[in-house]
Amino acid sequence: MGQTVNLPTGAMQCIGGYRADPAGAPRGGIVVVQEIFGVNAHIRSVADGYARAGYVAVAPAIFDFVESGVELGYDEAGVERGRKLAAEVGFERAVAAVASAAEAIASAGKIGVVGYCWGGTVTFLSNTRLALPTVVYYGGRSVPFLHERAKAPLMFHFGERDPIIPAEARDKHRELQPQAQIHVYPAGHGFNCDRRADYDAPSAALALERTLAFFDEHVAGGR
Repeated sequence: MGQTVNLPTGAMQCIGGYRADPAGAPRGGIVVVQEIFGVNAHIRSVADGYARAGYVAVAPAIFDFVESGVELGYDEAGVERGRKLAAEVGFERAVAAVASAAEAIASAGKIGVVGYCWGGTVTFLSNTRLALPTVVYYGGRSVPFLHERAKAPLMFHFGERDPIIPAEARDKHRELQPQAQIHVYPAGHGFNCDRRADYDAPSAALALERTLAFFDEHVAGGR
């Protein structure tokens, strides 16, 4: 279903990505924003899922700004290396990559963004800075940016037992983004990823159901 693509960026540098297209006419486009583990098998499968739901999905390989072809495992070594790469790329270039990916699939119609973990925070910033409808899965680094005003519909998914995003952080989201839809699940961090120890199938299924309804309304329904 998917293929590797090249995405030009405003930095005069091409980055890679993974694109999956629906079988029929697209209902819109979804930019899928990676975790700190790169555009690995899990992120490609996520993009494939949105394509099956009728959207053109593209996952920009954001780490290509500093190192190409990064695919990391979910072990301690992968976490350490992923954190270093994320810090080196920075949020400005990550948001620019989302903008480039959205432009690359603009012919699909209206564009939304979904992101996970580090990519969740990138996704939130894609709302406040690019005005794209966004769904944020456990974006643990978003709190310092919550003063930024949302410019499009916004949804957050959190795990109740997530040590990275405690109750106080979730409360801060409610306080500073009161218009957003916020959902909390009986799960830990990374509950959507079936390659991680914290994967929780019922929570992942419910979050996806809500996410697809969100995109049905704000992407497919907003054409």
